[in-house]
Amino acid sequence: MWIFLNDAFLSVVADKHDPHGPRLLVRARREGDIERVFADAEVATTVDADYRFRAWLPRTEVAAVLQQQVEALAYSNFKSSIRDHAYHDAAMGAWSVMHRYQGEQAA
Repeated sequence: MWIFLNDAFLSVVADKHDPHGPRLLVRARREGDIERVFADAEVATTVDADYRFRAWLPRTEVAAVLQQQVEALAYSNFKSSIRDHAYHDAAMGAWSVMHRYQGEQAA
């Protein structure tokens, strides 16, 4: 699951050894993104991995924090809510690719 927040991009996946188990792997490409969302996470850095920053977190915690994010949502335009310029550009790149994909699906 990819999660774009206005201050973090996360990838959340199941434990490949226990897909329905009690923990999830939260991954990030940018330092600090996991900690911005999960303040107490113990983040490991792996230089040669596709996602450099990773943390194992209880599934229940991930669900609760994502619910809090949804409940706190107060902006009417996601792209305009992103303050970090470089992250905004990256999110716009993803938006553009998916916009193009949408057009291809309609054709």
